[in-house]
Amino acid sequence: FSMSNLHHIVIVGGGAGGLELVTQLGDTLGKSKKAKITLVDQKLTHIWKPLLHEIAAGTMNPSDEETNYYAHAAKHHYEFVLGRFEHLDRDNKTIELSKTQTSKYESNQEQITLHYDTLILAVGSVSNDFNTPGVKEFCHYLDSRQQAEVFQQDLLHLRNRC
Repeated sequence: FSMSNLHHIVIVGGGAGGLELVTQLGDTLGKSKKAKITLVDQKLTHIWKPLLHEIAAGTMNPSDEETNYYAHAAKHHYEFVLGRFEHLDRDNKTIELSKTQTSKYESNQEQITLHYDTLILAVGSVSNDFNTPGVKEFCHYLDSRQQAEVFQQDLLHLRNRC
């Protein structure tokens, strides 16, 4: 029985919701070969968002809490595709992804097209400043590991100036 004949479930977004869903689907439908399960995310790893303040404060090493999608996929019977969601074609049941990083083992295609039978968009949320004056200039958002690390660096820089 070929994997191409299986119902293909694609989940876009590997945040808390997407990761929980892909884990459950992989452990049930993927493991029993009742469906092909694919997770798409633009990053290689996931950090649970409520922990970002600990990275920002410097009290947690982010590498200790990261989930690597490739390793997680192998353990939980799904495929991980690294790419940024760009376009949805509902009529043809495809999504287009742009590559975010290049590996010597990946194809040289700039665009990746994935066919799906069922698509779940679990893209999460980001902070919104609602155009409040001063926020863009003075606020640090904590939506990603990178933002938390920038906050930590800025905090240390300010402390050293005092």
